[in-house]
Amino acid sequence: MMFSMEDYKKEFIDFMVECNALKFGSFTLKSGRKSPFFMNAGAYVTGSQLSKLGEFYAKAIHSNFGDDFDVLFGPAYKGIPLAVTTAIAYSKLYGKEVRYCSNRKEEKDHGADKGSLLGSPIKDGERVAIIEDVTTSGKSIEETYPIVMAQGNVKIIGEMVSLNRMEKALDTDKSALDTITAKYGFPARAIVSMQEVVEYLHTPGGLITDSIKAEIDSYYKEWGAK
Repeated sequence: MMFSMEDYKKEFIDFMVECNALKFGSFTLKSGRKSPFFMNAGAYVTGSQLSKLGEFYAKAIHSNFGDDFDVLFGPAYKGIPLAVTTAIAYSKLYGKEVRYCSNRKEEKDHGADKGSLLGSPIKDGERVAIIEDVTTSGKSIEETYPIVMAQGNVKIIGEMVSLNRMEKALDTDKSALDTITAKYGFPARAIVSMQEVVEYLHTPGGLITDSIKAEIDSYYKEWGAK
């Protein structure tokens, strides 16, 4: 039975495929798992691709978290262009000025912008949305969370990633996004989930054939989150 999916989600799935960010085949992940699909957020490299990507993130944040926040925080390194392009898209789509901020891997000890942050400072009492490409284990938030919270009396309204892989994290049967929500107390969401990707692309003549669908089902039988 087909479920109702927002248009921006369908457009984002098509966009991932067109940009070769989402591929189907046989891939070995960092965790050592053999996966029938692979998500590479580094595939978005052109101006038009990055512009569209920011709009998809902005629409997903607007839909899931609303507009009551001040700063988009994108963890270095991949989160930096995501935060920048999404801040631009927010201004364009919703007429709201949000600032971007990222951490530096190496602290800068000179100049007017010295310190551990790049972009806008996060001020005491502000509300922050965290933006990342994809999370499989939820480990990156362990570094990001204390950096954001060290800026003062800050509230994190949520974290947005591009794809919810819907597989269990390394030391639990829950997904990485559910683990983050349970541990830190803010919602962790994705523009789309793999369930939505499969439902949308597994059609007669679609990109996900019956054999690919069977491989994905088998993968989730072993690694799917509870």
